[in-house]
Amino acid sequence: MDVTAVEIAARVRAGELSALEVVRAALGRVRGAESLGAFAWVDEERALAQAEAVDAAVARGEAGSLTLAGVPCPIKQLAEVEGLPYTGGSLALEGNVGRRTDAVARRLVEAGTVTVGLTTAPEFGFPCYTEPASGAVVTPWDRSRGAGGSSGGAAAAVAAGVVPIAHASDGGGSIRIPASSCGVVGLKPSRGLVSTLPGRVAGPGLVCDGVVSRTVRDTALALDALAGNVPGDTYLLPRSPSYLRACDEAPRRLRIGLLVRPVISETASVSPECTAAAEETAGWLETMGHEVAPAPVAFPPERWAAFQALWTTGAAGVPVPPGREGLLTPMTRWLREQGRQVSGTAFAEALGAVQALTLEVAETWADFDVVVTPTLARPPARVGELRDDDDPAGDFGAQIDYTPWTSIANLTGRPSVSLPLHRATVEGAVLPIGVMLTGRIGEDSALLGLAAHLEAEHPWPLVAPGWGG
Repeated sequence: MDVTAVEIAARVRAGELSALEVVRAALGRVRGAESLGAFAWVDEERALAQAEAVDAAVARGEAGSLTLAGVPCPIKQLAEVEGLPYTGGSLALEGNVGRRTDAVARRLVEAGTVTVGLTTAPEFGFPCYTEPASGAVVTPWDRSRGAGGSSGGAAAAVAAGVVPIAHASDGGGSIRIPASSCGVVGLKPSRGLVSTLPGRVAGPGLVCDGVVSRTVRDTALALDALAGNVPGDTYLLPRSPSYLRACDEAPRRLRIGLLVRPVISETASVSPECTAAAEETAGWLETMGHEVAPAPVAFPPERWAAFQALWTTGAAGVPVPPGREGLLTPMTRWLREQGRQVSGTAFAEALGAVQALTLEVAETWADFDVVVTPTLARPPARVGELRDDDDPAGDFGAQIDYTPWTSIANLTGRPSVSLPLHRATVEGAVLPIGVMLTGRIGEDSALLGLAAHLEAEHPWPLVAPGWGG
């Protein structure tokens, strides 16, 4: 199915298509894509009821506010949805049921989406691969390779044409990593643009909610539904009038930085396919009239330790029922152990270090409107290639080497998008290669406008080969 969310919503609002027939077709595709492992839970009854409600609103002439009318959109397993399993992807929380619906999931439904189920995520979203106890989530491009994480199920479902968009979240690259692995669009919005209150507090501000989609315009339409602040938000960022309209505006001449050298790792080895993808994208941007120049590495790798301190203390703070710690994965247990060793003073120092690093990045990249990098250091990793239950510290190090650019945007709050602009043949398989564009904080509209023009000039397959029929 290569019909976009923009097209579905317009046709449903016009009465040319019923939400019920859209969701029935989507549920059939969910069943046909079980081999991907993309869904942790499917709720046909809820989906049909929501679709009927959308059709009833259309019949009453009340669908004007349903900007995503009838669009099938699953929710990432880490978010709470009333009445659905709420386990964080962990065996330790098996049996938990959501008591309320997270603000982000609620906004998507209020905009007219249909919740077909929950997409699979790794335990609490910590690793950059999605390999839970139920089985690995794989990229539809090559089922021997992982979909990435932590929004792996979301990206796999979108790439296979099961749904046009899917809720996702990103604390260190968890939207953009699977977007690259699965060949879809993944935007991490600016910090403070999408509120998660009252259900989830922002904490140190690493995590943002958004979607993965097949087109930039679909991502922009979803951001129109999600963006906004509520009283009590720690981070406040004014939203643009319309992110979708920004995709149709001609971008001004921008100064683009190109960076292919790893930032947070001294040991990462960047594959030639990923380097070539970023360099070619920079060349395209220059041809489109933008100014391109090399971008310097903004900070030395050891400064990234502040992120690790915040990440591990977050893991240590996850409430796990007594007696169930042993059900956690070795990676999660190791992260929690590391986090418990971070003192209150060290945590405060890490917060200060992140603020200093944010300033340093702003000063170093002050001349650039957008910085282009590869999304990942290598093509999609094979299932089990990064995971090492016998050596969680080595596992964590391998993840850092695999993702040496993504967490910069989480530390600094900048918007960052992975675009599926390239493909490469690796060991006989054609694989998607993502390129990441990172903008200035608050300039999500400009970033989406640039991404939309790249898409128009260099379109990509909307569905992975062999899927979407």
